[in-house]
Amino acid sequence: MDIGSIGGILLAVIGILAGMMIEGGQIGQITKPTAAMIVLGGTIGAVMLQFPLSIFIDALKSIVRVFLTKAADNETVLKQIVGFANKARKDGIVSLDGELKSVQDPFMKQALMLAVDGTDPNEVRKIMQLELDNKAAHLEKIPQVFESAGGYSPTVGIIGAVIGLIQVMQHLDDITEVGRGIATAFVATIYGVAFANLICLPAAGKLKIRNHEEDMAKEMMLEGVISILEGMNPRMIELKLRTYLHGHGDPTEAEGAK
Repeated sequence: MDIGSIGGILLAVIGILAGMMIEGGQIGQITKPTAAMIVLGGTIGAVMLQFPLSIFIDALKSIVRVFLTKAADNETVLKQIVGFANKARKDGIVSLDGELKSVQDPFMKQALMLAVDGTDPNEVRKIMQLELDNKAAHLEKIPQVFESAGGYSPTVGIIGAVIGLIQVMQHLDDITEVGRGIATAFVATIYGVAFANLICLPAAGKLKIRNHEEDMAKEMMLEGVISILEGMNPRMIELKLRTYLHGHGDPTEAEGAK
C-alpha cells in the first residue's frame, strides 16, 4: 500500500470536514447524492468523449496503482545483470541462454534473448527502445485522462449549481426555501472542485511518477544487456547501472574498475 497516497487523501478530507464543522457546519449539508450524480456523470461522460474507450478503461484500472504499488527491486535486478556479465565474460555470451529461465521481467528476457542470438548491440538497442517508446506513448495517455477529468469536473459542478438555482427560482415566494435551495445548489460546485483537486489531478501526478520509475528500470535493464553484449567490464557495468538507482557513482570505484 502507498501510505503517502492513502494518508494524503485522508488528511485532505479530514482537514476540510473538520474545518467546516469548527465553523458550525454539518456533514449533512454537503451530502447531496444528486449533486454527486451530476458531477460524476458529467465528468465521466466528457472524458469518455475525449478518449478512446480502451484508454478510458485502462485509466480506470490504473487507479489501483495510485494506492497500491509493488516496489521494483532494482538492486536485485542490478546484481542479476552483473552476475550475467561475469558469466558472459568467463564463458561467452551464449552461456546466458541457460539463464533466461531465471529472468522474470519480459522486457529484460527479450533483450537477453536478442543478445544471446548474436544480434548487433545497435540493433538490440533500436528494437528494445522502440518497444519502450511505444509503451511510453500509451502510458502517458493514462495520466492525461485524469488531468482532463480534473479540468472538466469544476465546470460540470458549476452546471450542477446553475441547475439547482433554476429550481430555486421556482420557489421565490418562500424565502426560507430559497436560502436552503441556494446552499444545496452550490454543493455541486464543491463536489466538482474537490473531485478535481483531491483526486483527479493528484492521481495524474502520481501515475506520471510511477511511469517514470518504470521507464528508468527498463532503461537500466537495456543498458545492462547492451553493456554485456559490448564486453564491458562487470565492475564498470555495476557502476554505470548504479547511476540509474542513485544518480551518481563513486569515482574511486570507477578507477578500480578500469
